[in-house]
Amino acid sequence: MANSIEITMLLDLYGEALTNKQRDYLNFYYNDDLSLSEIAENEGITRQGVRDAIKRAEALLFDMESKLKFSKKLEKINNGLAEISKHAEDINEYNLANGLSREINDKSVKIKSIALSLTE
Repeated sequence: MANSIEITMLLDLYGEALTNKQRDYLNFYYNDDLSLSEIAENEGITRQGVRDAIKRAEALLFDMESKLKFSKKLEKINNGLAEISKHAEDINEYNLANGLSREINDKSVKIKSIALSLTE
């Protein structure tokens, strides 16, 4: 079985490329934690039909990720922003310990603020 967190993340990235039903079934299954039987009953189809739709949708999500690699790129961006924030904090600490330039302090705070806003 695929990792639930990975599927949820891929659904956030590529969900609009799926059909409404595929997106709904994945949301019901992974985000709302409904069983295949519960989804089938709510949607008026068989449990096997729900399972097949979910498996096809998962395959499409993984195929899109293998081609576009948005998830991997997003992870690299987030790691880079975390590193930028850490270096800005290091600069600020050095500045405080060695002479306190208001301009350096203001710039390092601004860098950290921008990096944080980009991760939200």
